[in-house]
Amino acid sequence: MYQHRNLQGLPFGLPTGKVVCVGRNYLDHIQELNNAVPGEPLLFLKPATALCHAGDVISIPTNRGACHNELEVAILIGEPLSDASAEQAKSAMAGVGLALDLTLRDLQDQLKQDGHPWERAKAFDNACPVSAFAPMSEVADVQALAFSLTINGQVRQRGNTHMMMRDTVSLLVAISEVFTLVPGDIVLTGTPKGVGPLQPDDTLTLSMSPWFDIHTRVVGN
Repeated sequence: MYQHRNLQGLPFGLPTGKVVCVGRNYLDHIQELNNAVPGEPLLFLKPATALCHAGDVISIPTNRGACHNELEVAILIGEPLSDASAEQAKSAMAGVGLALDLTLRDLQDQLKQDGHPWERAKAFDNACPVSAFAPMSEVADVQALAFSLTINGQVRQRGNTHMMMRDTVSLLVAISEVFTLVPGDIVLTGTPKGVGPLQPDDTLTLSMSPWFDIHTRVVGN
């Protein structure tokens, strides 16, 4: 069963909550999918049942069309946030990690075409593999985090949080104006370009120096 972990692999000491995802926060990703630039943060949710550990094998559905990788910086929430100020948002960040926002792209495209919500494509079981979390005391600048995803030895995604259209604190403030974030929630801050289909037996490396160099592989279900 999933629970948040620290860099030593021990429980982080926070309950497992919801995952709040931010769509279209990197311009290069918006352009690669020919999407419109949103006027405000584009938010959607994954339930706690979507969470799994990124270091375990990544299980993807094989009967619902293409399942795409979307590597993102994940923020672990440590304090309640509701109508928060920037200072409150800063103090509420408990840790930083990496996550894959797994997306059933064919299904998502059909849902968007029909004007329906995305949850069937985004919120399935194991749709959010997550790393351990580095404590904020080790993070010099949350807007200067370089990260990458390598698949079968080839770099597929490479990003840096300074490329985000809306910075992390601004996102937390905006989210808290819509609904309350509670300790144990995770916020995914958006993905850079390089999304693409995953296949069973792919080998993945999720990296963010100096904390993460996670090796895993894909299996079908």
